[in-house]
Amino acid sequence: MRFGPKPAAKQLRVAVVMGGRSSEHQISVASARSVLEALDPDRYETVTVEIGRDGKWALESGRSRALEAGVTGELDESDGRTAAETLPVPTESAPTTLGGVDVVIPVLHGPFGEDGTVQGLLELAGVPYVGAGVLGSALAMDKDKFKAVMRDSQIPVTRNITLREGDELGNPFGYPVFVKPARLGSSVGITKVRSKEELAPAVELAFRHDEKVLVEEFVAGAEVECGVLGSNRSPIASIPGEIVSHGFDAPDWYDYSAKYDEGGMDLIIPPRISTEQVERVQRLAVESFVAAECEGMARVDFFVRDDGVVLVNELNTIPGFTATSVYAKLFEASGIPYPELLNRLVELALERHERRSRLQF
Repeated sequence: MRFGPKPAAKQLRVAVVMGGRSSEHQISVASARSVLEALDPDRYETVTVEIGRDGKWALESGRSRALEAGVTGELDESDGRTAAETLPVPTESAPTTLGGVDVVIPVLHGPFGEDGTVQGLLELAGVPYVGAGVLGSALAMDKDKFKAVMRDSQIPVTRNITLREGDELGNPFGYPVFVKPARLGSSVGITKVRSKEELAPAVELAFRHDEKVLVEEFVAGAEVECGVLGSNRSPIASIPGEIVSHGFDAPDWYDYSAKYDEGGMDLIIPPRISTEQVERVQRLAVESFVAAECEGMARVDFFVRDDGVVLVNELNTIPGFTATSVYAKLFEASGIPYPELLNRLVELALERHERRSRLQF
């Protein structure tokens, strides 16, 4: 019989991928900073992978220079980090950066990270990773196709029409309406259009960011968000929260400044809606998560109309992930603090990888 202290559990080696080519680069770095600071050093050994705005990848162990105060996160090969031109494929300089870790946490927002591209790379590498897979990531990023799948699954969504280059300008919903790129995040390229004269410039702006543009109905009512956590088989919903915007660029809707500037919005938990509406938000959040083939985490955004109707607007597979972001706050209010949330996401990533490893391809 063996006596004495129980041997310490092996540390999990975690790679946090941050930055990226999208306009949400800095938001990603802020999210990654919170993740790295919250990961228990007794439980996890961390390495960082930084993607510059130019698409170059920098690989390093230990604390990332990009997480230091005042650093932009752009790559500087003179500081001793290993840089790969475009992709972190195994090379002599970085043979084990991804292949040698136990799990990857992609903390990337928007195109080239949240849209299935990085998830596909990790699938090819055979590495467990947190969050939705290729299909769920790509589907949620494309608001046009996401809504089509939701409608096919009998999940109520906000109405829209989709425009492509050369299509006739149209708006069947009256004014105001929202015009937005189909595959972008964080309110970039979005305009609240209040008159016919404003429609064409708004569509032109959205086309600068994407080849597909949505004209979406304005919904009067409460803007409510709900977090989802778990596998595609048994996800759970958080307590929802209500967004009250007072952004500085467009104080009457949830624009970029409302999301990210200090004091730009208030989060009210629980939301000021009925118990029945709260339960419907939670149920639709889980149904949307399952229908979109998501895994791990998501934040589902809703409108609760003045007449009580609940509509799904968007689903984010990698929501803002600082300790003070909406997703983390919703689960903290639901009894799951931020460090425990990260632990669960890592466990879910490992469980999915083990489950899928039993499939025959």
